[in-house]
Amino acid sequence: MDFELSEEQRMIRDTARDFAAREVAPKAAELDKTGRWPAEIVKKMAELGLLGVAIPQEHGGAGMDALSYALAMEEVSAACASCGVIMSVNNSLFCDPVYKFGNDEQKKRILAPVASGDKLGCFGLTEPMSGSDAQTMVTSAEKTSGGWRINGAKNWITNGPHADWIVVFAVTDRSGPKVKHTAFLVERGTKGYTQNAPDHKLGIHAAHSCTVFFENCEVPEANVLGPVGDGFKVAMSTLDGGRIGIACQAIGIARAALERSVAYAKERKSFGVPIAQHQAIQFMLADMATQVDAARLLAWRAAKLKDKGVRHTTESSIAKLYASEMATRVTHKAIQVHGGYGYSTEFPVERHYRDARITEIYEGTSEIQRIVIAASMLK
Repeated sequence: MDFELSEEQRMIRDTARDFAAREVAPKAAELDKTGRWPAEIVKKMAELGLLGVAIPQEHGGAGMDALSYALAMEEVSAACASCGVIMSVNNSLFCDPVYKFGNDEQKKRILAPVASGDKLGCFGLTEPMSGSDAQTMVTSAEKTSGGWRINGAKNWITNGPHADWIVVFAVTDRSGPKVKHTAFLVERGTKGYTQNAPDHKLGIHAAHSCTVFFENCEVPEANVLGPVGDGFKVAMSTLDGGRIGIACQAIGIARAALERSVAYAKERKSFGVPIAQHQAIQFMLADMATQVDAARLLAWRAAKLKDKGVRHTTESSIAKLYASEMATRVTHKAIQVHGGYGYSTEFPVERHYRDARITEIYEGTSEIQRIVIAASMLK
């Protein structure tokens, strides 16, 4: 497999890296402490085409490929994991399924404004008592004369407090041995669509999430995404791509922790020399660097397959599983390298440690990734 980046791919990587260094990284600690929504950063990401990287230009996006998106995700996430996941949700979990499964009218009316960043999207699959097991989903949609009526709730909806549109999944048929789901595009402000206050979380404080409620929420037929009854297919296809984004978020977090550890090890002295000269520190840094690089190669492989139009379910799960658990290990070691300072909120590695933990949970836990990977091996 050729991993040589094209000129266009290097351009978006460098553009994202420069933007992240100048405008995102300097605000990351403040965003973590205050938990405020980074509106000015989201606006700038839109201007740079980072909210619809792999969506064709005629549909409002930047017209690049999945690998370009992976590169940009790593750069933004290395500066601020919250900004990275805001970007990831809009790209992977909203724009991608609307582009894949939406009709021409939906692409013009809904996708183009979201891919360009004029509007913001989110994704509603998880419920209070239903996550990876979609068969236990409670949210339902009933056919009406003018469309559909949705009742239920979705929680942990990243971007939810600020999103203009949500892809929401609801049960539309319980008559068979397995329930059938349908995907709907619901606009903020629709009667019966309400939200809780933002969730309080361990990390990614500026990436607001919330519970979204649907109470006799009327959705027109024109807002059904994909065929009725094919919602599970829409959701699983979306998560295949979304897991690449989360893998790259994890890689960015880990890379930032590694870079800070290298810099600190060169400055901090013990026993008369910089701790970088101690073999114990060198071994930790070497292991960290190896794991970050390995995770990046796995993510790039999945992205390349996505660009080829090849099914990449297993490869995306492998990338997401390894990268997320790697990020937890690497940020753990980063704190160890920093010693007592690593445990202090004055140093950024404790933020990286907290931010890394969620990557093992959302868009399919590590346990779900193992089930997906094993199933592909044993079928």
